[in-house]
Amino acid sequence: MKNKVYQEIASRFNARTNCEKRNNTEWHSKHEDAIDLLCKNFLPSGSGVNCGTKFDYDTSKDDKLVFIASYHHMNESGYYDGWTEHKITVTPSLQSSINLTISGRNCNDIKDYLHEIFHHDLTQDIESYLEDGELKYRNPKKDTTKLDSLVH
Repeated sequence: MKNKVYQEIASRFNARTNCEKRNNTEWHSKHEDAIDLLCKNFLPSGSGVNCGTKFDYDTSKDDKLVFIASYHHMNESGYYDGWTEHKITVTPSLQSSINLTISGRNCNDIKDYLHEIFHHDLTQDIESYLEDGELKYRNPKKDTTKLDSLVH
């Protein structure tokens, strides 16, 4: 089944919320693991976003996804010279697929870059499939390599 990354994360977050309301700890954990896997495999990591992207479970809602990322800046000589912390908030849009807002200090106009890479990664197509009882995700346009999987 094909979805955009943000759609799959939103679906899993909604399912996780429903499990929480029904006290279904087993599937609550499975949905959380799937969200973490999607962030690890499909959202920015490296190229300045050196600690990867984390999903903010406490701030996200059914109509708002929030991600946390730090950016490691370099100076003109190519040496690392500090970090900025950012929250990336995703909301629905009637004119395009999503609206993105980036919080945090705009050191070296980094917010434009973060907007570009997060928009690209969140709106990429992925497909989920079962293989030997494991749920897996892949980007059908980029490769057919197997990424981390979840046993369900």
